[in-house]
Amino acid sequence: MIAIDPRGYFITGSDTGVGKTYIACEIVRQLVKNNIDVETRKPAESGCEINDQGELLTADAQALRLANNNRESIDRIVACRFRAALAPHRAARLEGSELYLERLLRACSLDNPAACLVVEGAGGFYSPIAEDGLNADLATALHLAVIIVVDDRIGAVNQALMSIQAVESRQLCIAVIILNQVAKEQIADMDNTTDLREHCDYPVIRCLHGATLPKLFEQRHADF
Repeated sequence: MIAIDPRGYFITGSDTGVGKTYIACEIVRQLVKNNIDVETRKPAESGCEINDQGELLTADAQALRLANNNRESIDRIVACRFRAALAPHRAARLEGSELYLERLLRACSLDNPAACLVVEGAGGFYSPIAEDGLNADLATALHLAVIIVVDDRIGAVNQALMSIQAVESRQLCIAVIILNQVAKEQIADMDNTTDLREHCDYPVIRCLHGATLPKLFEQRHADF
């Protein structure tokens, strides 16, 4: 288990489709159970569905809102939403607008300065998120501890180690690496958890397909 960082966490992935939102929600639920005041942000979400009223409906932000006991409005969680399932800056271009890091940083501001901020990025650490930056640039500006989510499959160790090196190059603290089993079936005898622990000094946690994330944080009390 790891100590809770009162400032919060930036949740990134080794790639897209690794289950960042699922893990982010599990983390939020665990923090809430530890009596932590949490604020969640998904500053940019693309691939939104559109309803009959022409409104863009989010999936990731809705999941984060539910994980935090519906304490926040969708507009507060996700300031920038786009229809095309592309990198946010490119999805924004298709709608005739431009997306810059400054807007994303403003979207990640806290309503309660004492709250623990949980920010979910878009794609991998080096994925573009704005006209003038990558997820890495957003994470660096926020200067939160980073949680790296990796799909627990063949190649996971390579993906994890490259992501670790990328985060370290930005002088950011890595809180934990989570191997998330996205696919229901796995190759027999594969043990990425053991293999990765042999090559890095950070906590490594495995989350089984569709299962609750193992207890991650040390117990904290209401006077946190």
